[in-house]
Amino acid sequence: MESTRCCVVGGGPAGMMLGLLLARAGVEVTVLEKHRDFLRDFRGDTVHPSTLRLLDDLGLGERFAALPQRELERMRMRIGESTVVAADFGRLRGRRNYIAMVPQWDFLDLLANAAQDEPSFTLRMCKEVTGLRSEGGRVTGVGYLNEDGSPGELAADLTVGCDGRGSVVRRSAGMRSRAFDIPMDVWSVRVPAVSGSGAGGQVFARFADGQVAVTMDRGDYLQTSYLIRKGDDARLRARGIEWFRGALAELFGWPPHVLEEIGSFDDVKLLETSMDRLPRWYADGVLCIGDAAHTMSPVGGVGVNLAVQDAAATARLLAAPLLRGTVGVADLARVQRRRMLPTAVAQRLQLGEHEMLLRPALDGTLGAKRLPLPMRLLRRFPALGAVTAHVGGVGVRPERAPGFARRAQR
Repeated sequence: MESTRCCVVGGGPAGMMLGLLLARAGVEVTVLEKHRDFLRDFRGDTVHPSTLRLLDDLGLGERFAALPQRELERMRMRIGESTVVAADFGRLRGRRNYIAMVPQWDFLDLLANAAQDEPSFTLRMCKEVTGLRSEGGRVTGVGYLNEDGSPGELAADLTVGCDGRGSVVRRSAGMRSRAFDIPMDVWSVRVPAVSGSGAGGQVFARFADGQVAVTMDRGDYLQTSYLIRKGDDARLRARGIEWFRGALAELFGWPPHVLEEIGSFDDVKLLETSMDRLPRWYADGVLCIGDAAHTMSPVGGVGVNLAVQDAAATARLLAAPLLRGTVGVADLARVQRRRMLPTAVAQRLQLGEHEMLLRPALDGTLGAKRLPLPMRLLRRFPALGAVTAHVGGVGVRPERAPGFARRAQR
């Protein structure tokens, strides 16, 4: 049977970052990814300042900067007739005072290529993990299917679930999450770049007449999310694509000839949102991080950033016990203790935004009398935009690369 010191399930941001960091410590690590490549659309493409600084630590900042991307410096909201700069990343200290919008597949390819420079790293594509192996109550690796459907097994001292909100690892380990109520699902659609849209270098959110939409400047197109009440997908699609084009035109003032590029609802992808958190992220021989441990709301696009920060903390805390072959439950508990506070704070803030902005907006009651107090304060004191940018873009307890993983820029 094949074996490795650490088996990482899932080649997303958490899995690829963890694989890279552990390999730089000399840990034998194998990442199993069920797809043949990283090319999936409408995944989280936001790379926040704390992740950009982590890439600098790893000597990858310049290589990342060479990827096609847009730099977003402000989050601007228009609520009725009032405009608020909800977060101003340009006010943050340091070079990385922006959110980079980068196709996630490019980001993952960058991490994979850097990891493959390390002799102890292995990336195996087209390996769909189906469950966990165990012996004497301890998880000892995984079972998987090859591309041709044939079964395989991989033994490991530690298995780390980085396989997202539908995590096979957490389900197979019997871990049950606590779910939070969330009011919306999201339609994602690309709109060709519109001259004079006002979205350049910004995230622009629009709240009006029971509708909410957010658009982000991607250069030749605007990545646009239209929020709907949870469970309303089929009912709203039945209204027809002309209704949806009209809704976007009303919200953003985009001309009809541009919106005709949305040919049908086949161009509109549904993201069924959820938010949950595991009370316990680990068991003997297994650990969950990223979305496998805590699914985030799409609000603020913080999911990728938290997943990467989880990976950095996991590598720093577990590299030494993995090298010694002594990783135990107490070591895994240290990871959860380190990352629980940032996760809980981020989710609490997201739930607050749901209740303060999104739920009333979808009900058509937002701003009926006056703006919520935080929005009024941001309008009166623009410097507060630096505080909200720090909370959203850097977060509580940001992680830096452990010493063994640091490299000079190439």
